[in-house]
Parts: sequence; C-alpha cells; structure tokens
Amino acid sequence: MDLKPADDLVTLVRAYNPRANEQLIRDAYAFGREMHEGQFRKSGEPYFSHPIEVASILAQQHLDDATIATALLHDTIEDTKASYQIVAARFGNEVAELVNGVTKLTNLQLTSTETKQAENFRKLFMAMSRDLRVLLVKLADRLHNMRTIKSMRFEKQVQKARETMDIFAPLAGRMGMQWMREELEDLSFKVLNPDGRNSIMRRYLVLQQESGDVIQRITGDMRTELAKSDIEATVLGRAKRPYSIWRKMEEKEQSFSRLSDVYGFRIITDTEDECYRILGVIHRRWRSVPGRFKDYISQPKSNGYRSIHTTVSGRDGKRVEVQIRTQEMHEVAEAGVAAHWSYRDGVPSGNPFAVDPARWIATLSEQFQNEDDHEDFLEAVKLEMYSDKVFCFTPKGDVVKLPKGATPIDFAYAIHTRIGSACVGAKIDGMRVPLWTRVKNGQSIEIITAEGQEPQATWLDIATTGKAKTAIRRALREADRERFQRLGWELARSAFEHIGKKATDKALETAAEKLRIEGRDALLARLGSAELTASQVVQVLYPTLVPDDGKGIGQDRAVIGLSPGQKFERSPCCQPLPGERIVGITWRGRGVIVHAIDCPVLSDYEDQPARWLDLHWHSGKHAAVNPVSLSLMLRNDAGALGRICTLIGEQKANISDLSFFDRKPDFYHLLVDLELRDAEHLHNVTSALEAESDVAALSRHRNPSAARPPEPAPAEMGETVGLQTSG
Repeated sequence: MDLKPADDLVTLVRAYNPRANEQLIRDAYAFGREMHEGQFRKSGEPYFSHPIEVASILAQQHLDDATIATALLHDTIEDTKASYQIVAARFGNEVAELVNGVTKLTNLQLTSTETKQAENFRKLFMAMSRDLRVLLVKLADRLHNMRTIKSMRFEKQVQKARETMDIFAPLAGRMGMQWMREELEDLSFKVLNPDGRNSIMRRYLVLQQESGDVIQRITGDMRTELAKSDIEATVLGRAKRPYSIWRKMEEKEQSFSRLSDVYGFRIITDTEDECYRILGVIHRRWRSVPGRFKDYISQPKSNGYRSIHTTVSGRDGKRVEVQIRTQEMHEVAEAGVAAHWSYRDGVPSGNPFAVDPARWIATLSEQFQNEDDHEDFLEAVKLEMYSDKVFCFTPKGDVVKLPKGATPIDFAYAIHTRIGSACVGAKIDGMRVPLWTRVKNGQSIEIITAEGQEPQATWLDIATTGKAKTAIRRALREADRERFQRLGWELARSAFEHIGKKATDKALETAAEKLRIEGRDALLARLGSAELTASQVVQVLYPTLVPDDGKGIGQDRAVIGLSPGQKFERSPCCQPLPGERIVGITWRGRGVIVHAIDCPVLSDYEDQPARWLDLHWHSGKHAAVNPVSLSLMLRNDAGALGRICTLIGEQKANISDLSFFDRKPDFYHLLVDLELRDAEHLHNVTSALEAESDVAALSRHRNPSAARPPEPAPAEMGETVGLQTSG
C-alpha cells in the first residue's frame, strides 16, 4: 500500500490556514517516514500510514501547525531511534514537548480494570495538564486505532474497546468533542456488543422502509416554516448513532419500537436573537414535548457549549430533537476544546464562545495532586467529568446518581419508594436541612423516616425526578381515591346527559382505553381529582365535528407523488384513507393502485421495485367519498341497528351498504360500508360505536382476495387487442 503524499496533508491544512508553516509539516512528514521505515501495522500496512491519518483527523478540526507536526511525530520517541533531543533540535521545543507528552500518555498503558483505572486517571490528568493538545493528539490516535481495530486479535479488540468506552469516550465528551465521543462509543459498541448494534441497524432499515426518508421530509418542512418567517438558516438532520439509541433504551427501559426520538436536527443561524425566533417558529408549527426543553445559550455548559434544545412531535407523531445555535456556537459544539487552537483563513479563529479547558484540567489536577488515595481521586474526577449529573452517597457509602438540581426527596425515592413516602426530614453531611435543599456532588445524605407519614402535595414542587413525582402523585391519588371516584362519577354523568348520552360502564371503559388509563375506576378518580375534565372524556367518544359543507379536496388531486395526468385507484383490499401512510403500484393501462403501507398484498410486488411509487395524501379536508368496510358483532335486540345507524349519522358518515352474516338469536354479524373523509373520521366513528353497549366487537374489514389484477382498459378506437390469426 502506498502512503498518502505529504501534498495531500499540506493541501488540507492550507485550505483553512493559508499562512501555515508548510515546511514544518513537510519536514515532520519526511522525518516520521524515515524513522518508521520498515515498520508495519497488524494489518500489513506501512506503520507511518497511521500518523498520517491521525494528522488528517486533527487537520479536519482546523488545528495549528504544531499539533499537526506532533501528530506526524507522535510515535517517533517511543517506537523509533529518535529521541527528545533530536526532535527538539529539528522541530523546536514546543513540538518536542507535545510529542513527549503523547509518549508519556501512551506509556501509562491505560486500562479500564478497576484496580488500575484510578491510578491511571490521576497520571492521565497530570500528564495533560500542561498542554491539552497532548490529549487531542491522543484522542485522534485512539480514534484511528478504533477505526482499524479489526486487524487486532479478538481479545485485544475487547480490551481496547472497553478502555475506549470507559476512559477516552468520556474524556472526548468532557472536552466538548461530541462527534468524537459518539464515534468512539459506536466503534467500541461494535466490538463489545455486535449483536445489539446489528439489531438496532436492522430496526433502522425497517423504520426507513416503513416511513421513507423521514429526515428529508422533516428538514424540508422546517425550511418551509423558516422561509415563511423570513429567517435564513441552515437545517441539518441525521439519525442518531446506534450506541446512543442503545443507551436510551437501557436508561428508559424501552424497546426500540417505543423509542420515538431517533432523529436529531440542527438549525444554524447568524445571531442569538434569531435562535429564539426560530424556537418560536418550531413550537408554533409542532407541539413541544414537556420536560424536553433546555436553554444552554442563557446557561452555557462549563465547556463552552451553547445551544437551545427542544423536542417536538413531528410527522406521523414521531418525536424529533431540534438543536438551535449560531455558527460560532456550532463551531464550539463540534470542535470543543479544539476550537481554542483552531484557525480560520490563516489566523486563530478567536471564537468568543471557545473556552480554555486547560484551566479546568489544571484546577482539577491541583485540587487532587495531594490526594493519597487513588480511589478518591477517581471518584472526584468522575464527578467533575459528568457535570450534568450529581453523585451522592448513602450513609453506608453507596453511590446514588441524580440529575442536577435534585433534592433529598429525589434521593429518598431513588433508594426506595417506601423510604420516599415515609420521609419526614433529611441530613446532609450530618446537618439537618430542609427537604427543598439542592444536593451537590459528593455529599452524604441520610433520610429520616417515620411510621404513618404520607407524601404531601407540596412535595410535587420540590421533587425533580420523574420517579419521585410519579410516586408522589400515585400516593396522593390513592389517599383520596374513593372520594375522587364518587365526585368523578357525578361529573361524568352530568357531562354525558348534557349531550343526550348515558355514562354507561361500557362507555367509560372505552374512554379509559382511548385515553390510555387503566380502567373505569381510574378514569373516574382522575376526573374527581381534576387531572381530567369531563369534556375531555366526552370529546374522546363523541368529538365535535366540523359541519360538512360537502366540499373538500377532490379525488383528482387527493394524492401527491403522481405524474401529471396519471390516474389512481384506492385498492379494495386495504381501502387506504387520507392520513394513512400509502404506497402506489403502477399498472399498465390503469395508472396507479394505492395501497396502505401495511397491506399484506404488497409482498407480491417485492421483486418488482420499479413499479413502486412513494405517495402521500394531500393535506387538508378531503371529501367524504372514501369507502371503508367495518365488521360489527351486534346484539340482536330491538332498536339496536337503528341506534347504530343513528350514531354513524351523528358522525357525518354515510352508509353505502349493509350485509348480514351469521345471524344468531342473541348476536349477529354484519358488514357496514361507509363513505369517510380520512383516518380521523374513521377514528371518530369507531370511538362512538365502541362506546355503545349493543356493540360486542368491532374491527376494520380488509379483504386481500379483492386485490385481483385490474381489468385492462378497453382498447381505443382503431387499436387491435389480442389479435390472433389461424392458419
């Protein structure tokens, strides 16, 4: 394998720094190549290919000449006949000191085993406290090694991956280099849990097949909304990395299917004022998710990170995370510590948001250099590194991790729900404190409990964790459950009578199911405690519909994605409705047959991708002309059918046909053909029917056998079809 020429690296550096010391880089390249001559990597490549790639990684971060030269020379003192003195004489003291620092870090032989990790952390921080560029080179070195880890034997791969996950990835994150932290984590994840990673990748592919190019569509939507408000900004979207998804699944104890926010978007603009304007535009257009908003512009992170984070419900109810920042903020967010040394057009970038993390390192090193106990040092370093978390201790010395801003109430519930509920007071480091006190890193907390104590309503304002708040609400509900149920029943009865309906057990059970509440009693308790309103319960069963004026989007323009003049038909097998995800199958002579995305018939066309069309419904109100069949099991009782027809009519739906099957003395099965506007219209109809006591079972009827090939169009005048001659 041929080495990348020095010209490639010089071109890369001069692109961001035209005033770069070209001779220094070329000399470092030539010296490194000479020193590593005859050395090869495990993969069989010349060894010097590795320093070149490390230098390229750092050049992509727009770093200074000394750092680039150090990258080319970082293994010369350790692995070749070169010495500190030789490097200093040829390239100056600055470069020699940096190369020597990297050598010292390498010689630490960092491992992630518990016995050595603490001591190695101390040495690591001491070594890099003088010049943090040492760590930048070491991180780039580790990144390239992880990218090429397959050439190592498996045991070595696992060791390096674990070390990277435990030490280098958190360090990269703490330095503000999130892209590097994510890539290091993902490369380690690929080695440590290949099955888990492959599982997530497969689910990604399925998600993409089901929903299409979501990123492109949401990005387009955001650009459209910003253009309407005359805001110039760059919108970028991406799927989150597999390890990030895996970690969320672990933390939230959710499956991939329930994890909604797997896409992330960034909006980059010119000024801070526009950041807040963009936030307003996004929240006006899409519903924000409570508890998922953070303003790191007004309250920056300690590593200089500034951005607005919010999560909104985008297309098809998918949650998406949006980050809003200026270009300067974005550079710091991407480069982290590297922004301090980065160049732009030949001069230091001078980014006003870039902080010197060396101060943090130096402070940390000075703070703990006299500590004799390596374990104490390790614990202290970890507390500093994970600054968004608070680590507290129980009286027995067990560590409890809490979010920043947590209180003793959160601590008590984190230990056990029973302890939280019985809490009457707390001691921090032996001193009695109010329950609203904000706990800090490293504090020892003792919870004082008493028999008969019950959670107080005021605790909801004190607690910050979801676990504590949920437990408090549950306990408060249980205490007044019976009283709330009686009150809730009166409220429900009155609300239903107001619209001429009865609050039957069946209706309340159906409403509870629609609202995702566990049963009738729980629904009534929430009504009585004012967590729900009676109108919400009525609304979910009998929503107020907009009067149908007979107008709507015509069939000729109901579907977007067709060629001009191209005709379409709704497939009778799945009867897709506006609002549902659809796909088109082309038929010669008939145009396009539109199927629902989950239609089983589509499997017949898997080997014919050229016939597939990506379609979606036109937004807006559609005409009520779309046939849908419902299968009902109805009580054979006087007036039952009339009541069902009345309910359907109240929802402004027209019955086009009724077919009876399997009629028995107590129940009979019928098929009802309706003409509906869209999926929402169908939901309203089914909700009203499910609440009716006479309806024993209800389902949407689909008939795959109806998807027979359409008949060919009749021949045009003068056209010969199926011409045969007998001879």
